[in-house]
Amino acid sequence: MFLGRIRRTPADPVELVALHPDGGLLSLADLGDDPVAALGVHGLDRLTELVDERSAGPLLDQSAVLFEPPVATCTKICCLALNYRAHAEESGMEVPPEPVLFFKPPSALTGHNRPVVAPARTRHLEHEVELAVVIGKVTRDLPAERWREAVAGYTVINDMTARDLQLVNIARNVPWDQSKGFDTFAPVGPFLATVDEVPDPQALDLVLEVDGEVRQRANTKQMVFALPQLIEDLSDGMTLMPGDLIATGTVAGIAPLKDGDTMRATVAGVGTLVNTVKFRSA
Repeated sequence: MFLGRIRRTPADPVELVALHPDGGLLSLADLGDDPVAALGVHGLDRLTELVDERSAGPLLDQSAVLFEPPVATCTKICCLALNYRAHAEESGMEVPPEPVLFFKPPSALTGHNRPVVAPARTRHLEHEVELAVVIGKVTRDLPAERWREAVAGYTVINDMTARDLQLVNIARNVPWDQSKGFDTFAPVGPFLATVDEVPDPQALDLVLEVDGEVRQRANTKQMVFALPQLIEDLSDGMTLMPGDLIATGTVAGIAPLKDGDTMRATVAGVGTLVNTVKFRSA
């Protein structure tokens, strides 16, 4: 099941939807506006039944709605750096001996088909396609063998980066979170793919295209640190909350973007996230 959050118009409230096999969207507005909360209240099996019961109902056209991020509440976006060997090598850095964490603020979130707006202070924006894990329940000190207990589903995230600002801060040996945390720098979606849709999250192809040109291509099996270890490490002393996101790292092929470029970030079995770049300096 693929669950999303949409508005019919900018003035309308957010509503929960499910993706129909025909490609349209089934409204689940009476169940709220939060896929993670709906899964928590009803459980996956019952929510699937509720969606099936409505499958003959009217459908919304995806092209006629406004997509919001598929999480209604997110206290933090946990991002993993250098979690693919080839990306570490292209960045001129060593593969880390343990997971390297940085954060994006929830204010950076934006949805499918929404623009990514680079502030005037940067002129070098780069894309980073990643698999994102959506946390489904309050999680702390969870051992690796129980990692699935924490997961509500998966989505696609594009870890946008103002590379010029990041490299200056790296050279100064100061934190570079700001280069990752501007508004719209965490496009996510279009949907939350529930766990039954992704039986093996360590066997998913990732592709990032810019105006039809493939820039990034790899498979999640190439992660340095797989999901069990990531969730164990992140929850060790830090509480993960429902709706929190874990961006599991990007792959080789990062490259500059120009004003007007359209990015298609795909994680097989999870979805394709589309966003167009706008530079305020342009």
